[in-house]
Amino acid sequence: MTNLQRLLLEIQGIELDQNELIVYLQENGLNAHDEYNPQSATAKKNIYRTALSILESIANNPSMMKVYKLDGMTISDFHENLLARIDQLERKIRQMKDDDENTNVFMLF
Repeated sequence: MTNLQRLLLEIQGIELDQNELIVYLQENGLNAHDEYNPQSATAKKNIYRTALSILESIANNPSMMKVYKLDGMTISDFHENLLARIDQLERKIRQMKDDDENTNVFMLF
């Protein structure tokens, strides 16, 4: 599985051009066609960072903040749910460790 394929798993349902996805991956230190290493905490963290960048870009689109009605159903909470997912991803990324971090270090200031 490549980094691009792993990112597509993370952002299912979001339709973006493959070239755009490649740029997002490059901005987060990943090559789209390199093999994804599931044992690497840094690779996983960078995939989540890339997904977060994509969600933030979607959240900056004002047309997504409209209230939609479909078959009598209102879709008005899209933006709130999107922001909640962004917050969730930010928390998850902050709690993740990188490959080079020492797990036995405790600092108290």
